[in-house]
Amino acid sequence: MKLKEILQRQLTEAAEEAGFTPHLVVITSSKDEKHGDLSSSLPLSLVKAAKKSPMEIAETIIGKIQIDDQIVADIFPSSPGFINFKIKASYYQSLVPEIIKAGNTYGQSDKGKDKTANVEFVSANPTGPLTIGHGRNAVIGDTVANILENHGYNVIREYYFNDAGRQMRILGQSVEARYFELLGKEGEFPEDGYVGNYIKEIAQTILNEHGKNLQKSDSLFKEKAEKAIFADIEKSLVNLGIQFDQFTNEKTFYENGEIDRFMEELKAKNLIYEKDGATWFRTTDLGKDQDRVYIKSTGEPTYRVPDTAYHRNKINRGFDLIIDIFGADHADTYPDVLLALEALGLNTDHIRVLLYQFVTLLRNGEKIKMSTRKANFVTLDELVGEVSADVVRYFFIMRGMNSHLNFDLDLATDQSEKNPVFYLQYAHARISNIIKHSESLGVDPQAHYDTSLLTSDSELALLKTAGQFPEIMDTVNETLEPQGVANYLQELAAKFHKFYSECRVLTDDNTLTSARIALINSVKIVLANGLKILGISAPERM
Repeated sequence: MKLKEILQRQLTEAAEEAGFTPHLVVITSSKDEKHGDLSSSLPLSLVKAAKKSPMEIAETIIGKIQIDDQIVADIFPSSPGFINFKIKASYYQSLVPEIIKAGNTYGQSDKGKDKTANVEFVSANPTGPLTIGHGRNAVIGDTVANILENHGYNVIREYYFNDAGRQMRILGQSVEARYFELLGKEGEFPEDGYVGNYIKEIAQTILNEHGKNLQKSDSLFKEKAEKAIFADIEKSLVNLGIQFDQFTNEKTFYENGEIDRFMEELKAKNLIYEKDGATWFRTTDLGKDQDRVYIKSTGEPTYRVPDTAYHRNKINRGFDLIIDIFGADHADTYPDVLLALEALGLNTDHIRVLLYQFVTLLRNGEKIKMSTRKANFVTLDELVGEVSADVVRYFFIMRGMNSHLNFDLDLATDQSEKNPVFYLQYAHARISNIIKHSESLGVDPQAHYDTSLLTSDSELALLKTAGQFPEIMDTVNETLEPQGVANYLQELAAKFHKFYSECRVLTDDNTLTSARIALINSVKIVLANGLKILGISAPERM
């Protein structure tokens, strides 16, 4: 059992023996050393029911705790009503062989064993190259999938797209207009057409492959554009280390009749009606403030229609967990999809929607303005080419999903320790270099070591942090917030760099050297495991 789980069990049993009824026992790391290593505010939550002061409750519970003297050095109360634990150095020292033995499995669990998860992300329609906005979606989705796989889930990464509809018609018309311009003829460029160089390049390819005799409104323009852009999208994703298991086309649900079927089912429940030439979903009958348009008066369906059919299809595929990664602009639409699914009698408890805020690109402190349709944008490939895939991946998850992200190009291109990615990677590379150097001096990193020699403050602080990794991974498995891993790794790297500045690893004392080599080897393992979750390389040298 993990340390906090052991203490939670002991606190719960002690509180029950003292006559209290604890509902939720939470153990947190202490911010102040005078409060020990870990603490719980359990007494404060029991005041109302117990009708006693929190300090009195704390002392009563402490009197009932069966102390595990292999782990706990001291238990004591503090105002206004905390129970604090001082953990023995020997417990932290024992983590070194545990981490080394576990190796690349340290931090993994089997919580998702025999379970399946579907993670749908990116899902950009093939109308242009992936931009930095798509990039944040891509990295969040892939990292969430990594987190789930770390806990034993069998994960399907899925890309859902639409190659029909107005956007694609305009794309085809844009390529057609450029094709005729290349022939010296005036093309009818569509209003709101796509004007990027990639449109001209596609038109040139069509001219080279099919000659000068294509007619206007030829479906070839759209088909070739879609194929070329999708190939570019897949290449961009591979450059970020992302590969999908399944691509699903929105058009499928029109062709196989699933959309017609679910519309008829809603209609039979009197949840669909016609008004002002449009088709409406009667969401007011399901607790919403106003009804939603399902099909516009132009005959064009809104996002809610095919997406409801798509999600019903995912539910019917039997996944234990379904994750959607959406931009914040979906906040008003996805609840209507879930509402329709529930109205159809489907369970949606296993569907989790993760919304992320958008990205602003900064250079020299100034915002770079972007517009996809006007082709005034930075592509994901350009960004990766300028700062590397590792940096792009890290920067996209270094802030919480609910926070707007300022992507600072000056910081991203900085190759010093100011760059948080290099700070992490440098810690891993430095450890690798020390271990390699120790081997050249005849030190066997696999030799017996005595961890009881690891007693300095910086050594114990490093051990405490390394030992938190499994709990951090448990937490991010619940929150599905990759930032938690990034924050933890920064803390671990900082503790290592502090240790390195205060403690010589290679000393004249061979036994101490062996213990410290084992210590940094355990830290290297944790760094590598965490970086793997983030999809970032762990270099041996820099």
